[in-house]
This record gives sequence, C-alpha cells and structure tokens, in this order.
Amino acid sequence: MATRLMKAFDAAFGHPRGKVGELGGRLMAKLNAGVEAHVVDLARPAANETVLVVGPGPGVGLRLAAERSFQAIGVDPSRVMLDEARERCADLVASGRVELREGTAARTGQEPSSVDVVVSVNNVQLWDNRPAAFHELFRVLKPGGRLVVSVHRMALDVSELELVREAEAAGFTNVTTSLYQHGGVVPPAVQLVAEVPA
Repeated sequence: MATRLMKAFDAAFGHPRGKVGELGGRLMAKLNAGVEAHVVDLARPAANETVLVVGPGPGVGLRLAAERSFQAIGVDPSRVMLDEARERCADLVASGRVELREGTAARTGQEPSSVDVVVSVNNVQLWDNRPAAFHELFRVLKPGGRLVVSVHRMALDVSELELVREAEAAGFTNVTTSLYQHGGVVPPAVQLVAEVPA
C-alpha cells in the first residue's frame, strides 16, 4: 500500500505523467501560486532580461516571469507539465515571449552566459545531481546574473548550509538562504538567492 501511494505521489508531483500528473499539475498551480509570485518578485526580472525557469510545472511562475521580462524559457523533463505550461502561456508562446522544451537543471540546453535570471520553485529536491545542476545554472547565467531557488522545507533532504556550499562551489557569490511562510496549508519554503560575479 505504501509503495502504491509513493508511486502515485511521484506520478502526480515528482515526475508528473499521465492523468495523475495532469491532476498534480492542477493542484500545483493552485497551491504554489503564492510562492511562485513571491519568487518572481524576489528575482526582479526586468523588461530587457531573459529568465530561465527550471521545472516550470504547470507554468504559473513561468507566465509571471514572462510578463515582466523580455523572454522566459521553461525547461522541464515532464511532457505533461510542458503541455500544461504551454496551455497556460499560449498567448506568450505565440508571441515568442515564452519558450518551452524538455530539459533539467543539469541539462538546460542553454548557451553559456545566455540568461539574466534563473528561478526554480519546488524542483531542487528532484535534481539528480545538485552540484552538477548548480554548475550548469552558473554556466548559463550572464555575469551579474541572479539565481532564486525555493523549495518546501519538508521536501529538502539536505541542510540549508549544504545548499549554500554547493552553490558557492559552483562559483556563485552572495549566497543566502531564508525561510518564507506563504500562508495557507502550504509548508514554509527555503529560499536560496545567489549571484554570478559581474
């Protein structure tokens, strides 16, 4: 029974797939809306900047980032989530303000120094190799670029200090973490903010 429940949870939220993944996407869109908005505010995308959204899920934060920036690029390994994000951002996809493709934090498909901001919400716990992912995100950010990562504290399997160390080992500077309580039934989130040296 526990194994079946874990598989269903993974199909809904961990690696969304099928009808269960579609349902998970709808729940994520509702439950994560507040933290998605907060993270985009924290990242401060400007009208002339390009934002990379790692694991955009159903596209709530992706849409918010695109509305404030020149372009937002979403990379996600789940086709179900890419389809939901494409539907949510259909007008922005049509205008070229949103681009979506399969990818992960460690394999974004971006050129070096090609984005100004990277954001990721409730995704870091799914990165197969966090140190490699931090190195990849450092690689694709321009000098002076910003990284904002947020994750439910209960989903994090390492300490906040370990996250800071991994980001610093990749080259990020001014790395800080904080807790954000966004209300409702959603647990507090750990936020990591970092920069690429200018």
